[in-house]
Amino acid sequence: MSKKMAVSLGLAVSLLAGCSAAPKAETQETTAVKVMFYSEDGFYYQYGMLFSAIHPEIEIEVVSTNGIEPKNGETYNDAMVKFIKEKKPDVLMLNGPQYKQLAGEGYLFDLEARAAKDKFDLEGIAPGILDYIKGLSDGKLQGLAPEFYSRAVFYNKDLFQKYGVPLPEDRMSWESLLQLAARFPTDGESSERIYGLKPDYMTDLTSLTRQIGGSLDLSYFNGSGKKMTANSDSWKQTVEMADKAMKAGYLYVSNPNEQNFTTYEDYLLQDPFISGKTAMAIDGSYLVSQIKEAQTALKDKAVKNWGLVTVPVDPKNPNSSSLTSVDQILAINAQSPNIEAAWKFITYVNGDEFARVKSKAGPGSFMARTKFVSDEEGRNLQAFYALSPKEDAVYRDYEKIPNEMFTQLTNLISTELSATEKGKQTAAEALDLIQNKGQLILDGKGEKPVESSDEAGSGLMISPRS
Repeated sequence: MSKKMAVSLGLAVSLLAGCSAAPKAETQETTAVKVMFYSEDGFYYQYGMLFSAIHPEIEIEVVSTNGIEPKNGETYNDAMVKFIKEKKPDVLMLNGPQYKQLAGEGYLFDLEARAAKDKFDLEGIAPGILDYIKGLSDGKLQGLAPEFYSRAVFYNKDLFQKYGVPLPEDRMSWESLLQLAARFPTDGESSERIYGLKPDYMTDLTSLTRQIGGSLDLSYFNGSGKKMTANSDSWKQTVEMADKAMKAGYLYVSNPNEQNFTTYEDYLLQDPFISGKTAMAIDGSYLVSQIKEAQTALKDKAVKNWGLVTVPVDPKNPNSSSLTSVDQILAINAQSPNIEAAWKFITYVNGDEFARVKSKAGPGSFMARTKFVSDEEGRNLQAFYALSPKEDAVYRDYEKIPNEMFTQLTNLISTELSATEKGKQTAAEALDLIQNKGQLILDGKGEKPVESSDEAGSGLMISPRS
């Protein structure tokens, strides 16, 4: 065992202090299990330290996916299948589209029957997470996700009361949420004024359009990756709504280059929701933690009365959101010779003890086992759990096209929407250009680099392939 792994196991023992003691293992043969993960360090930090401390009889070998490189125009998923056939990992770490493909092609072991046989508790897992996973595999449970990520709408009750605006509600549409945000004043200096809404990671029209379009199940091309669909009425309405909102001035636009703080207190106050400068903000569990820290460190300077509702949804599908996501689904290779050991790993990292310890590790993701989510002030955190995950439609089919096309399309979209944001062309004109130039890219006739009517904006789409 490497010195690095020995240190990791030492840390695991420290983390497990206070956990229910593990029974002393009887002398037995060591079983080796291969786990497909993005890196060895990442695996031991996220799962391996705790598991190895509890199950020293199972030796973990991590096969890193960092070496997967699509070749000769193949997709990333095609290259991943070749990798699995060559390396033969027992446990697979997959994203949603990868899990769906492998489940459909018969690569994955059925977990539901085994869970019933071993009386492994599935009831304590958030129903929306299980429904999402089963929905990707024709109703079968062939993977489990210990954690998920989610956003909610934070709102400042005092600002709503001050300006006589009704409070936001669960499952609002984007149109309704933006109309609510528009009721707050837009006058005053940018450093002092109030904003109606701070969207999640919004830096420009491209990022806001992607966020809204993803929640409305809009994609720039069809599922086969052969035909562009950018000039649809739905996309036109979405881009026009986002552009109008940005130009109206009630949205807080983040500037990632602004780092104007010298103390931790200044850092906390730089968040406009914490400092009381935005009536609403779309954010995750980190903001919950930072608000609590600010209320202790800053006293009267930090937001006091705040609440949570779900993020805006597609009215046609109000019980799911692309802002709730499962990044890692753990599955067992159906051809594995080490099913028993792999099942031990799956059940431990999806069990109560792991969730209890990990839930104390700080903000970020949420544990799928809901009984370990709590708020000392009794605030309703259900807003983070209420919606089932769904694939971001804008990205959903990008893994079906080669990397080069992906890069060309994302640059094209950012370039044309940037021109719209700057008033150089309308939303309809931008989408027509995206449609026509994008079709050339899908047909293999796109220019390199893509010609544009304006320089690329700052909000390039982030690749989901990592």
